[in-house]
Amino acid sequence: LIHFYKRETKMEVQLAPMRTMEDFILTQSRFQAPDVKNVEKFFNRIVSNLLYYQTNYFASFLVMFCLVSMSNPGAMISAMLTLALVFGLLYYGSANNDKVREFKTAYPGFTMLGSFFVGYYLIMHLGSLSVLFTSVGLPFMFMIAHASLRLRNLKNKVTNVADLLGVSKPTPMGVLLKEWGINPDLKYIS
Repeated sequence: LIHFYKRETKMEVQLAPMRTMEDFILTQSRFQAPDVKNVEKFFNRIVSNLLYYQTNYFASFLVMFCLVSMSNPGAMISAMLTLALVFGLLYYGSANNDKVREFKTAYPGFTMLGSFFVGYYLIMHLGSLSVLFTSVGLPFMFMIAHASLRLRNLKNKVTNVADLLGVSKPTPMGVLLKEWGINPDLKYIS
């Protein structure tokens, strides 16, 4: 028998500022293929860029998501409700049960993949899988491609150090990455 109890948590989340289009993707931005031989540094570049450009990524995601979702809104709504239920139950379980929280902390990748597979299975039976993959997959691939190729500038590095040291308030992307057990590494900020 699993006992659930309410754990008191209060966290103020601050939305990161929207970066200019010049900085995000136009003339001031610098792109370079990552060094895939150093996987930790490559992974840290992705995480750092996800944290720094998070508001731009959320806006891009929303625009692409809405454009694709207009093709089949009914299937999209059922798919999103299904995923919200799966991730909502995972969040509720980790917030109210020590065993679930410990498992999620010990095996973050397995927990994330397991959640996606349960959601995939349920959505597959609802018949709205292709709409979900296109509307979520396309923006997600854009975010990962941009975060992988975009070189970090000085302001990006300073912001990431402030986040790591706890000087600034948590951001939505920081909370999401922390929920999945992903944290940037200070040694690769340089």
